Amino acid sequence: NMPVKVEGDAIVSFRDIATVKRTFKDAEGYARVNGLRAVTLEVSKRTGENVIDTVAAVRAEVESLKADWPPHLVVSYSQDHSEFIEMMLTDLENHVVSAVVLVMIVVVGVLGLRSGLLVGISIPGSFLASILVLHLMGYTVNMVVLFALILAIGVLVDGAIMVVEYAERHMSAGENRYQAYALAVRRMGTPIVSATLTTLAAFLPMLFWPGIVGEFMRYFPITLVTTLAASLLMALIFVPTLGAHFGKAGAGAEWQRRNLQAAEHGRLGEITGIARHYLRALDKALDYPGRVLGITLVALFAAWILYGAYGKGVEFFPKVEPDFATLLIHARGNLSVDQKDALVREVEQEVLAFRDSFESVYARTSDDGGFSFMGDVAEDVVGRISVEFEDWDKRPPANDILAAIRKRTDRLAGIQVEMRKMEAGPPVGKPVQLVLSARDPGKLPEAVETVRQHFQTMQGLTDIEDDRPRPGIEWKLKVDRAQAAKFGLDVTAIGNAAQLVTNGLRIGSYRPDDTDEEIDIIVRYPERWRTLDQLDQLRVNTWGDAVPISNFIERTAEPKVANLRRVDSARAMAVRANTAPGILADDKVQELRGWLATDPLPSGVRYEFKGEDQEQRAAEAFLMRALFVALFLMAIILVIQFNSFFSAALVLSAVLVSTIGAVLGLLVTSQAFSIVVTGTGIIALAGVVVNDNIVLIDTHDRLRQRILDPREVILRTGLLRLRPVVLTTVTTVLGLMPMMLSINIDLFSREVAFGAPITQWWLSLATAIVFGLLFATILTLIITPCALMMRVNVRERWINRPSRFTSTESES
Repeated sequence: NMPVKVEGDAIVSFRDIATVKRTFKDAEGYARVNGLRAVTLEVSKRTGENVIDTVAAVRAEVESLKADWPPHLVVSYSQDHSEFIEMMLTDLENHVVSAVVLVMIVVVGVLGLRSGLLVGISIPGSFLASILVLHLMGYTVNMVVLFALILAIGVLVDGAIMVVEYAERHMSAGENRYQAYALAVRRMGTPIVSATLTTLAAFLPMLFWPGIVGEFMRYFPITLVTTLAASLLMALIFVPTLGAHFGKAGAGAEWQRRNLQAAEHGRLGEITGIARHYLRALDKALDYPGRVLGITLVALFAAWILYGAYGKGVEFFPKVEPDFATLLIHARGNLSVDQKDALVREVEQEVLAFRDSFESVYARTSDDGGFSFMGDVAEDVVGRISVEFEDWDKRPPANDILAAIRKRTDRLAGIQVEMRKMEAGPPVGKPVQLVLSARDPGKLPEAVETVRQHFQTMQGLTDIEDDRPRPGIEWKLKVDRAQAAKFGLDVTAIGNAAQLVTNGLRIGSYRPDDTDEEIDIIVRYPERWRTLDQLDQLRVNTWGDAVPISNFIERTAEPKVANLRRVDSARAMAVRANTAPGILADDKVQELRGWLATDPLPSGVRYEFKGEDQEQRAAEAFLMRALFVALFLMAIILVIQFNSFFSAALVLSAVLVSTIGAVLGLLVTSQAFSIVVTGTGIIALAGVVVNDNIVLIDTHDRLRQRILDPREVILRTGLLRLRPVVLTTVTTVLGLMPMMLSINIDLFSREVAFGAPITQWWLSLATAIVFGLLFATILTLIITPCALMMRVNVRERWINRPSRFTSTESES
C-alpha cells in the first residue's frame, strides 16, 4: 500500500508495479539422500573428542526434538563413523580374546595347569594396570590401543614364563616351592629387568613422533610401555608370591624333567627327544661357526636385495577396505546452481543403480564450490556424492564397485567423476602431488601443462587435476564517472540499479510474528527480465527523466579471477593425481623423480612433492632416528648388565639379523613395506628379539663360571634355554597369528570371519613380527651360540699362536 509516485490525485502504490511475496532466497545448493530431496545437517566433532560419545549425544538430541516434528517427516542418519569405529573395536576385542586363549593353551600345555595359570595371571593384571594408567592420562581406548594389547600379550608373559619355568626346574629337582621361586627371582631378576628395559627402550623414542602421524600412532608406544612395565611387576612380585603359596612342579613328561637336569648338571648323552635333535644340530653348527655366521650375513643382504627386486614396494599406510567413499563431480563453464544440480543428478542416477551395495547415497550440489573442508579440492567441483557402503561381507570389494561406477559415468558428457575412498590413517589428500613454484608467475602455466601431459602418459594415475585458473568469464561494468556526473549519478546509484537485474537490492528488513529472525526485503525484476539484454536496457532515474544506463557504462567479459597460491612467497601451482588400485604411490613418485631429473621444466621453476610422499619421507626419517636412539639406549643397558662390549654388540646384532625373517615374510606373503605400520613392526621386533638373547648370554656367563670347556658351556646354555625360548616365541606368534591370517574369531557368538577390514590395518606389522620372531628363534638357538663359539676360536688362535721372539729365545 505504500505510495511510490504521486501526481495530483493519482497515486501509484507498490502493488501497482510490484508483486510482494514471502519466499526463499535463491538456492545456493541442493541435497538429496537416496535420491530424495532432503535437508541435511553435517556434524563434525571437535579435535580430541570421542566420536562415539559425540554421535550418541547428537542422536539423543534429535530423538528428543522429533516429537514436535510432522509425523510424515523421515529422519535418517548417514556417514556415521561411530558405527565403523565400534565395528573395528569389536573385531579387535575378538582378536584380544582369541590371542589370550591361544597363548594360555600353549602355556598350560607346556608348563601344566597350575604353572600355566600363574603365567596367565600376568595378562589381566598387566592389562588392567595399563588401562588404568591410560585413563589417568585422559586417553580413551581406540583401535591402536587394542592392537598394542594384542602385541603385548605374547611379550608380557615372557618374564613370567622365565620365572615359572626356572622355579619348576628346581621344584622337579626336589626343592620346595618357596625356595624355588625365591631362587628364580634372585637368578632371573637381573636378566628379566634388563630384557624389559631394552624392550621399553625400543618404544620410548616413538613417544616423540611428531605431526599427524605421531598423533595417530602415539597410543601404540604408550600402551606397550605401560603394559610391559606392569608385566615386570607381575613377573618379579605377584607371580613369585602366588607361586610360593600355590606353585607345584609341572605336569610335563618325565623325560622333559630328566633332560633339564641333564642339561644343567648331568651328562649330555642322556638327553632324549626333541632336545637331543637340537643338541646334535647345535653341536654340528659349532664345528663351523664361521660358515654359519657368513651364511647369516649373506642372508641378511640377500633378503633385502630380493625384496627390493621382487617385493611389492613401499607405501605410506596400508590400503584398507573402506566403509565410505566420495565422488567429486567436475564440470567447466559458467553454470548456475540448477545446471550444476542437473549434472550431479546424472551421476547420482548411475550411482543409485548400485543401491544394493550402499546403505546411503548422499548427493550435494554447491553453487560456490564449498567443499574446501575436504582438503585439496579443485575449483571446478560442482557437487559431491558421499556413499556409505554396506558391511564388507555383504557386498563386492569397494574397488570393484567404484570401478563399475567409473565405467558408467565415463559415458556422461561434459563432466568428470573423481573417486575418493576413505583414507586409512592420517589424511594426506591425493597420493601423488607435485607442487611447482616460480618467482615469475608467467612460467607456471607452461610448466603445469608439461607436467600434466606427462602425468597423462603414465600408467596407473587417475583423476589428474591441476591448479591453473579454471576457464570462465565474469561480466564487469566499467562506469564513465564523468558522463554519469552530467546526469547527477554516482557509482552507488548505478550499482543499485544493476542489482535489480542480478541478486536484488536490499531495501530493509522486518521480523514476522512467526519467527525470531529478521527477513530481508529484496527488490528485483521478475525472473523473465533478469537477463544481460535487460542490463543493457536498464534505465536510471535522474533529476530530469529516466536515462538508459548504457549511456555511461561499458559491459565487458573478462577472464574469471581464480585463487592464488604461494609457497615461500613464490607463486605456486600443483598437479595432483590418484593411483589406480594395486599401484603404489611411491613407485609413481620415483618414476616422476627420474623424469624430472632430465630437466623438462622451464628455468626458474622449482618442484617439490607434497601429500603422501612428504608424510612418508617424514615418517621414514623419524623411524630411522627412533631406531638408532633405541639401539643406543639398548647398548647402554646391555653394557651395564654384561660389562662386555662383545655381549652388547652380539645382542644388538640380533636386531639387524632378525629383519631377515621380517623381509622374507613380506616377500612370501606379497605385501608392501608400509613406512608407518611395518616400520613400527621392525622397531617392535627389535624390542622383542633382544629378550631371549639377553637371557641366553646371561645363562652362558653363569655356566662359564663353573664349567671349563667353552663348547660344553655353549651346548648346555642352548639346552637350558630351548624350552623357554620356544615357548616365548610361540606365545607371541600365536597372539598375532589370527591377525596375520586375517581371521576374526568371535568366541561368544561362535562366528569366524576371514578378511575383515581391521586385519588389513595391521597385517604387515603382524607379518613382520611373526616371521621375524620365527627366524629369531633360529638366531637365538643356533646363530648366537655360533657367535659365542667363534669368539672362543679367535681367542684360542691368537693366544696359542707361537711368538717369533719367544721361539728365538728358546733356541738360544
